[in-house]
Amino acid sequence: MNKIELLAPAGDLEKLKWAIFYGADAVYIGGKNFSLRANATNFTIDEIKEGVKYAHENNAKVYVTVNIVFHEDDFDGLIDYLKELENANVDAIIASDIFILDLLKENNIKLEFHLSTQASTLNNEAAKFYKKIGVKRVVLARECDKETIKAIINEKIDTEVFIHGAMCTCFSGRCLLSNYMTNRDSNRGGCAQVCRWTFDLYDEYKKKVSDNEFAISPKDLSLLKYIPDLIDMGVTSLKIEGRMKSIYYIATLVRIYRMVIDKYISDKENYKYDKKLEKELYRCANRETIDQYFNSFPTEKEQYYIGRDEVSNQDFLGVVLDYDEKAKEIILEQRNFFKKGDIINIFGPNKESFNIKVEYIKNTEEEMIDAARHPKEILRIPCMKKVEKNDLIRINFFDE
Repeated sequence: MNKIELLAPAGDLEKLKWAIFYGADAVYIGGKNFSLRANATNFTIDEIKEGVKYAHENNAKVYVTVNIVFHEDDFDGLIDYLKELENANVDAIIASDIFILDLLKENNIKLEFHLSTQASTLNNEAAKFYKKIGVKRVVLARECDKETIKAIINEKIDTEVFIHGAMCTCFSGRCLLSNYMTNRDSNRGGCAQVCRWTFDLYDEYKKKVSDNEFAISPKDLSLLKYIPDLIDMGVTSLKIEGRMKSIYYIATLVRIYRMVIDKYISDKENYKYDKKLEKELYRCANRETIDQYFNSFPTEKEQYYIGRDEVSNQDFLGVVLDYDEKAKEIILEQRNFFKKGDIINIFGPNKESFNIKVEYIKNTEEEMIDAARHPKEILRIPCMKKVEKNDLIRINFFDE
């Protein structure tokens, strides 16, 4: 069996390094142009080069999105940009407009071509065609069920499947709501996420018919339970969505999916699904996750259509900067409020999470304080167990 790839999002250079450090085999990123996540920080060419260097030094790959739907005024600088990506040694580009494939050949640009989910590949005949014209990998539409995935894999083309993240109201991002309501083109990087809005509902006489707000938002995707199925099918790459997410989100998801993949591959016969990991995923974001199209076509129960309760997540407490062996203290950068006496949880890429009680908190002046109140303040707390730089600290929620 070929090693299955865990592919993580990275909205900037910092997130790229966190994703790889926590176990991603590859990351996908966007440049300043031609990328659908215009609101992400994104990468300059120099940052792409640095990211590729870091990834390759850590046996990981970098894919760059060039996945906007091109209009006539979008071509300026495209060929030069593709040449710069080639010179930066990126491992592949992800694009939806297949004319780019000809552009690469005509200009002798050696870049592997992955077909974006924006192309909405939903059947094996399409996959067969794309393979014939030189596409190396197809990023499947999020709307594929498991039988469709199997059929496409049977065409002997590399397949990339979304396993976690936001879903679009329309097929694989082919949405015009943002264009219509805000004049921001969702297929050129400006999506206003209208499907996350709520609306008042009126009848044909313009009379409001309900006090409830109406939404058209699908719940998020998680295929954590079905990672063994996807591995056994022969999927090439398992993809996490979220280039605009935090380092805490990326580190948590990559770590959990890494653990599940490795545990299953190392001992299939004794593998058991761990509900604790499911809880970690659920707590990491503020939206409910389901398996979406994988097993059956979603119904109204798989959507937020009346009523949503999305509370901002404040589980993320801090980043470990260092560990003082002599004092047995964690040196950390604080991210959210915690206080003396709290039970907190610490996790990292190569360890099981564990709890400690905050016996005291010291600031940089060596003063004892009762609580961590100031974001990014450098603090010390006691911990008898050694921790590593870039371990993360969060609220303990396992005994709830």
